[in-house]
Amino acid sequence: MKDFYLEQAAQAENRTITSSFVVAAKQVKPKKNGEPYLALTLADRTGQIEAKMWDGVPETVGTFEQDDFVKIRGLINRYNGRFQLTIHKLRKMEENEIDYADYLPKTEKDIAQLWQQVGEFVASFKDEDLKALLMAFMADPEIERGYKAAPAAKTLHHAYIGGLLDHVVSLMTSCDLVMRNYPHVNRDLVLTGVFLHDIGKIHELSYARSFSYTTKGQLLGHMIIELEMLHAKIAQLPGFPEELKTLLEHLIISHHGHYEFGSPKLPMFPEALLLHYMDDLDSKMESMRAHFAREAGSESAWTGYNPSLARPLLDTTKFLARKPVEPEEPEDEK
Repeated sequence: MKDFYLEQAAQAENRTITSSFVVAAKQVKPKKNGEPYLALTLADRTGQIEAKMWDGVPETVGTFEQDDFVKIRGLINRYNGRFQLTIHKLRKMEENEIDYADYLPKTEKDIAQLWQQVGEFVASFKDEDLKALLMAFMADPEIERGYKAAPAAKTLHHAYIGGLLDHVVSLMTSCDLVMRNYPHVNRDLVLTGVFLHDIGKIHELSYARSFSYTTKGQLLGHMIIELEMLHAKIAQLPGFPEELKTLLEHLIISHHGHYEFGSPKLPMFPEALLLHYMDDLDSKMESMRAHFAREAGSESAWTGYNPSLARPLLDTTKFLARKPVEPEEPEDEK
């Protein structure tokens, strides 16, 4: 286990640290004089930091690649309100030096308990066809392993090991509550859509060393992968209703809700519309939570710009905790 994590950056400000990271992104850029410098995004299980290496780049640049693990020595400081790392020395780590648990963020929740909660929702289904379908998915060891490990996204929301499962349990819980106010909505259909809407991410994303896209994920995207997975499982269930199959396909391809967000179709029935909005809400709420956590060391109640939400955010906990400043009395009243 390494002895410095990025969550400790505030305590290490303006200090030189020696630690190890996974290279989440690597670029070679030119300085004003034309010489190269390295622009890296380094990560561990507690976060990411932008890093620059200005000197010794020609000798270093070819010794490692993105997704490699590196040992660095460098200075942590702030630039435009954010922590950054100026690298003085860098080397690629040997395989026997790496403890993978140090580098990928993981849900703090109990994975086995989350999987059990999904099973309890499925067991409550009244529709036997939908129940049989999800039980077939859950009984598949490969799918269970992937579902328990995959993040829900590369960066936008629930971007950690177990994030997909965490997102789905959160979404099932929220949908179950909201549907009590809409008795005309088919609960089993919505919850099946929740289980399936991101399941393709177990193949779309790579999450062994860092979070990135697989070749299949880049070429097809998770929705196409999900349709393939759905068709394969339905083929194992003789007599599965064609109408249900069509509705499930629509839930998958419409859950992004807007053409500009990559949705081939807009939601066209109540269950699809509810799935889209609840999925969007859950992802945005998690994006805000994670952003506040990343900037927990900042004294300001306002965060930096959040790219996925396209705005800075106000941490109401910090904002309300501030004591009001009492106005000073005029001199003639003292």
